Amino acid sequence: MDSFHKPVMVKEILHYLNLSKGGDVYIDCTLGGGGHSKAILENIYPDGLLIGIDRDIEAIKTAEKELDVYSDRVKLVKGNFNNLKNILSNLKVEAVSGIIFDLGVSSHQLREKERGFGFKEDSRLDMRMDQTQNFDANILINSYSEKELIEIFEKYGEERFSKRIARSIVTERQKKPISTTKQLVGIILKSLPKAVKKGKWRIHPATRVFQAIRIEVNHELEILEKALSQAIEVLGNQGRICIISYHSLEDRIVKNIFKEAKKEETPQKNYELKIITKKPIRPSFEEIKKNPNARSAKLRVAEKIVLT
Repeated sequence: MDSFHKPVMVKEILHYLNLSKGGDVYIDCTLGGGGHSKAILENIYPDGLLIGIDRDIEAIKTAEKELDVYSDRVKLVKGNFNNLKNILSNLKVEAVSGIIFDLGVSSHQLREKERGFGFKEDSRLDMRMDQTQNFDANILINSYSEKELIEIFEKYGEERFSKRIARSIVTERQKKPISTTKQLVGIILKSLPKAVKKGKWRIHPATRVFQAIRIEVNHELEILEKALSQAIEVLGNQGRICIISYHSLEDRIVKNIFKEAKKEETPQKNYELKIITKKPIRPSFEEIKKNPNARSAKLRVAEKIVLT
């Protein structure tokens, strides 16, 4: 499990999910290597059911092995969590007691250089979470207009040198296609002012651009919005939803959807959404020390109260 992806804030997730051994159904919408799912199963087995969803087939295969001892109470689905309602309908599940989203890129995806998520090692530009989709980072970098590149770098990466970087990308790809992470990192670094290149970096200068490309390739934010609305809908009475995000764009979406669901008043609405975490929960110092990837994690939790 840890070799694929070290799960973040496991104790906190178990606490806020308020797990029951009474045969309830729980969903891990971001299965990864099965770390959170295994911890949940340890607390709901043998009567509870865990549904794990992931669009990465490698995650599904890893989780199958990790959760093998609980296989009679596990259903793993290769799919996108923005199809949550359809997935549950196919499984003949109407309502669930708890849902978790861990929105980070898995350690495995970052390590596997052929996936092209990271830039510590040179690899082909890819960044697809679902390897069966055609559109990837290579196509994006070599086909988007300068204006489109600026837009995604600003919107999804909050990159202050978006215009300079986009202009350099368009200029360089006219000479030859940009096909590797090393090429792209080199172009980004050359685009920066000398003072920035020579200064001390809190994060690598390519980080924000790579984040923006990954979000665009996988349509992460629009998918998240659709998925959260569906997740709240399928929660049963006193069901809880726990969401771990890793950057401000995701966290803002989660915060806003929770607020909108809480205040929304329509004739069709038959529930109240209680926000459990007024402020996001952060990992402990001890956890960050053991797992530096957890340092930017934020956990928000809400509970659905069905009105009678």
